[in-house]
Amino acid sequence: MSTVVTPGLFSQADVTVSKRTSYLLGFFALLVFFAFGIFGKAEPVAFQWSKEGDAIHLPDFIVGSNVVGIVVGSLLAAASVVSFLLARRRRATPMWITVGTGLTAVVALLAWIAAGDTIPFAFILGNAVVLAVPLALGAMGGIMSERVGVVNIAIEGQLLTGAFLAAVVGTLSGNLYVGLAAAMVGAALLSMVLAAFAIVYLVDQIIVGVVLNVLVLGITNFFYSQVLSNDGMHTNFPGTFDIMPIPGLSSIPILGHALFESRITTYLAYLIIPALWFVLFKTRLGLRARSVGEHPLAADTVGINVGRTRFWWVTIGGLVAGLGGAALTIGAVGAFGRNMSGGQGFIALAVVILGRWHPFSAAAAALLFGFSIVLRIWANQVSPDFPTDFITIVPYVVTLIAVIGFVGRVRAPAADGQPYIKG
Repeated sequence: MSTVVTPGLFSQADVTVSKRTSYLLGFFALLVFFAFGIFGKAEPVAFQWSKEGDAIHLPDFIVGSNVVGIVVGSLLAAASVVSFLLARRRRATPMWITVGTGLTAVVALLAWIAAGDTIPFAFILGNAVVLAVPLALGAMGGIMSERVGVVNIAIEGQLLTGAFLAAVVGTLSGNLYVGLAAAMVGAALLSMVLAAFAIVYLVDQIIVGVVLNVLVLGITNFFYSQVLSNDGMHTNFPGTFDIMPIPGLSSIPILGHALFESRITTYLAYLIIPALWFVLFKTRLGLRARSVGEHPLAADTVGINVGRTRFWWVTIGGLVAGLGGAALTIGAVGAFGRNMSGGQGFIALAVVILGRWHPFSAAAAALLFGFSIVLRIWANQVSPDFPTDFITIVPYVVTLIAVIGFVGRVRAPAADGQPYIKG
């Protein structure tokens, strides 16, 4: 007897996940309502939407910090009730509710930190985008690898390779575009090593990735201490790409400064993320890649070369991650520093999982981490006595909560990490 599944309804396990989501929303509602509202600061806070001199200027919105906490806490409580009622009716909580409540909770946190001061939304969002680009591009490289069944622990090494080569080659050649190309090619070559050992020699993919990370860290640290630090002006001073405002779009309040006054590395990320989504889910090439990651034997049966597909997707994924590494140096700082990636490759791997191996979701998760970094910097400027280390842990706590409650049971591609031996 076949089982008929009513559209919109889901299993008991999914009901449990949805109820857990409502409980988490309720917890945060109480936290925001009392900590930021009832017991919050009564000082006014100004929400700055645009700056003086902008083509389109919006006046600041001034309100009491504790009022923001009370309003946001009430909205979170309402969302919790809606989520619980949906779970009782065996329906999923819409993603826009969880995302919207998260954003409103962030607004309450900002208002609490900036009580008696101003919240420059354009500055915060713009810097969050810049800091999220390396993470997002690293995550895109990870998605490309894992969608075809290869676990890419080497994202950290790919970012570090890209950052190093972009700075050094950009300085020696005097051309930042040459440095950008070198960063992408170098990271792609590193990915080829990962692909060769994982696909041809069937070496454990986790071990290969860890070894490559340690190898790149050692090599870059050696050259930094022996060469770059001794003559940085001639070997490690490439500068950065110019900021290129997009006419018209850059005049939009808030979003204009944040999204359309950026460097070429950021604009390339804007193109790569939707392009990867389109290729993965709207083309035959993407279907073949996903079939290799889900069921390589079935893909082989219909004539798809599993080894070749995995090799080139992992390699191109490294190319994209190398661009993310270049965004760290010639796209932001202007020079290479020791261990410059600083674990961002591992954060990108977490972004892949949190984003459920989907380009748009992973990009949103990367923006969360970028926001947390700039929030720490901004909070230290607004309130030097504020414990900014607390802000540092926020994205990791949110990630755990999202995986446990909001995302539910994430599922990697079925053949992820499994070597394929042709029968």
